[in-house]
Amino acid sequence: MPAAVCGLLAVLLGLPFAGGTGPGAVDAVAAGWTAHLSPGVLRALVFPTEPYVVVALGVLAMVLCLRAGRRLEAGLALAAPLLAVLLTAVLLKPLYDRWKNDTLVYPSGHTVSLVAVLTVLVLVTRKVVVVVLSAVALLAATAGLVGLGYHYLTDVAGGTLFAVAVVLFSWSVPRPVPARSAG
Repeated sequence: MPAAVCGLLAVLLGLPFAGGTGPGAVDAVAAGWTAHLSPGVLRALVFPTEPYVVVALGVLAMVLCLRAGRRLEAGLALAAPLLAVLLTAVLLKPLYDRWKNDTLVYPSGHTVSLVAVLTVLVLVTRKVVVVVLSAVALLAATAGLVGLGYHYLTDVAGGTLFAVAVVLFSWSVPRPVPARSAG
C-alpha cells in the first residue's frame, strides 16, 4: 500500500507542471531559501547524488545482503534502483515534459538514483541511524539541487516519491520461502 500511495503522489505532483510549466509558488520559495548559499557549499551538498557515491552505496547494500545470505534481496538491491532510474529517464521525464535549463527535470533523476539506493539501505539494515543519515543526505542534496538551479523543489519531491514507490513495490514482490531443513 505505501508503494502505491507514493507512486500516486509522484504522478499527481507532476501533473500541474507537465508540458514545461515553470516553477510553482513552493518552488520559488525553496529557491529563495537556498539563494544565499555559496556555489562551493551547494556543490558539496549535491555530493551524495554523484554517480560514484550512489553506486558505492548500492554495492554496500548488495554486500550486506550477500553477507546475510539474502541473495534475492542482493539482486533487488541492484535491480530496484536501476529500474527506478530507467523508468524515470525513459518514461516519466519525456511524459511530463517539464524543462529547466534545456533539460527535462521532472522527476529529478539525481534524486531518484539517490533515494532508491537509500531506501534499499534502509530496508536492508532496518537501522534508525541509516534512516537519519539518509534523511540528512536527502535534505542536503535537495538544497544543493535547488540552489544550483538543477531542479525545482517539486522535481526533487516527485523523484523521492517515485524512487520510494519503485523500491517498495520491488521489495513487496512475493519471494519463495526456503523449505525447512529436515535434519
